[in-house]
Amino acid sequence: MSNIRTTTTIYKAELEYESTNATGNTVQIDMYGGDQKKHQSPTELLLSATAACSAVDVIQILQKKRKTIEGLQVVAQGTRREQHPKHFTDILLSFKLSSPDTSREELQKIVALSVDKYCSVAATIRGVAKVRYESEIV
Repeated sequence: MSNIRTTTTIYKAELEYESTNATGNTVQIDMYGGDQKKHQSPTELLLSATAACSAVDVIQILQKKRKTIEGLQVVAQGTRREQHPKHFTDILLSFKLSSPDTSREELQKIVALSVDKYCSVAATIRGVAKVRYESEIV
């Protein structure tokens, strides 16, 4: 697999965009607010990408440990600067795992490993935003 990733983003309509990767998968993006909002904004996609990237790692590690996974939810909450560029300064990832045979301590170690070592999205933004995490068994 190549180390280069490519997406192409096109303008569709006022405040609406579509981004497509090399295999043809698309993501709809919009900049609407309130009731007009149909899709995620670019900054929301960054939060989603960080959450998904770390979730993939957590699940893979749990599977390697042969743990029972009944569900995983990751909530990503970001705080942005007031001035331009309004980038994230702090991102909190909150993991909630449903697993009858995983301890809280095991989950904490797995989440730390994911976010601090394996998640490429978190590694990419770490120099600009503080990436924090918390976890619980539900």
